[in-house]
Amino acid sequence: MLTLHGFPFSNYHNIVKHALMQKGVPFDEHIVYPNTPEMLAVNPTGKAPAMTTEKGTQLSESSVLLEYLEDAYPEHSLFPEDVEVRGRVRQLMKVSELYLELAARRLLPAVLGNIEFPQATLDEVKSVLERGAHSLTALANFGPYLVGPELTLADIYLRYALAIPKMVGPAKLDWNVMEVVPGLADWDAMMASTDIAQKIDADQKANATEFMAFISKPK
Repeated sequence: MLTLHGFPFSNYHNIVKHALMQKGVPFDEHIVYPNTPEMLAVNPTGKAPAMTTEKGTQLSESSVLLEYLEDAYPEHSLFPEDVEVRGRVRQLMKVSELYLELAARRLLPAVLGNIEFPQATLDEVKSVLERGAHSLTALANFGPYLVGPELTLADIYLRYALAIPKMVGPAKLDWNVMEVVPGLADWDAMMASTDIAQKIDADQKANATEFMAFISKPK
């Protein structure tokens, strides 16, 4: 059976976990934390998530894992059949990662560790987030999903990519992505209402104390 290595508090882990559950692919979840010997044994970069395929191949990087799942388990594809719409899905995934998740991640220490950042850094992050929000507004049609009536990988990717912007935007930038992208709040509520999302959210909450204890240990 396929094994997903990582930890439920990680939004990138949860992107892949949601895709596995949405596609109905059986898997074992091996809870392991970054840069530990256990993680390094399955991913030389020490990052979560990683995956051991049914044939024993070790893979990492969330976007690579998602592409692998589509190739290896095509029966319940999370990409549209139309190649043009499929390109739009990939575009939305990249925008979600580069202009929303990764930009906001720079300020995560300000929320988790009360670390102060210079105003120039705050302004730079906000500028990138605003570019991401503008792109999301232009690309998504919320019909009711991002590219139409069917859920795709773009929806799964964005749901978990928004976790950090929703955290740091209001707290540190006086900016809320949920308020500046029309239709996003309703879409987010719809995505959160599914059985899969609720299971993943419950697992994330249950893992929070253990993960916080892990990152608090002296390195």
